Amino acid sequence: MLTAGLHAGEIEMRGRDVVGIAVHAAAGVMAKWQPSEVLVSRVVANLVAGAGIKLVERGSHELKGLPGRWDLLSASL
Repeated sequence: MLTAGLHAGEIEMRGRDVVGIAVHAAAGVMAKWQPSEVLVSRVVANLVAGAGIKLVERGSHELKGLPGRWDLLSASL
């Protein structure tokens, strides 16, 4: 079973730790996934436009610790 949550953005390195809002956003996307689903943020959807990846809207969600609502999409080939 493949399950994943993806977001893209800038990160910061603090020693060996990866931190920043993109890390929190990726964790928030992962928290919303369903079994056998690859869930992506709108940022990732925009980055893969034209790559032949099928994207299905999964609605606007609040992600813990982040402001506003985030559009999430299910991705498949």
